[in-house]
Amino acid sequence: MQGFGASQTALLGHQQQWLAELARYVARFPDEADCAALFHDFVTRHADAAQRELAHGHLTGSAWLVNADGTHVLLTHHRKLNRWLQLGGHADGDADLARVALREAEEESGLGDLVVEPASFDLDRHLIPAHGSEPAHWHYDTRFVVHAMGSEAFAVSDESHALAWRKIAEVARDEGIDESVRRMARKWLRR
Repeated sequence: MQGFGASQTALLGHQQQWLAELARYVARFPDEADCAALFHDFVTRHADAAQRELAHGHLTGSAWLVNADGTHVLLTHHRKLNRWLQLGGHADGDADLARVALREAEEESGLGDLVVEPASFDLDRHLIPAHGSEPAHWHYDTRFVVHAMGSEAFAVSDESHALAWRKIAEVARDEGIDESVRRMARKWLRR
């Protein structure tokens, strides 16, 4: 595998953009290079990585959606996975994962006046269990900080059992919450 930031001239433009963002991510979070290498390998091999139809795995975009003063994060009690997680979803062919995260945050929360930071905040590769006729597959999830700049009055979508604003300091310590969500809380608190 070529190093992060190495020339990838045979790749399509959106693949090169993904790889450039991965290189910037590793520069900010060098201790997460192993996870980033999984993403690097995946997007290098799959020009269609943003397509949900790529059955064994695909890119997704998620939002670490914080309130205006940065003390709370909006979490969803995910309907299919039955766990408290960050908002997010499938790219559905959109190569701009920051835009995906913003779209998903708007759709799943009903909030307006949201602003996304363009740099990726967290990476997580996780296995989604088989559901109905859909086989188990990998989500290569890129997470972005999204700021709620206006009202914090959310609306629960069909994808959630519930939504809740949670204190980030409490999320960081809550062993009942997914480890990747706790990791994001710890990253946020170190900023």
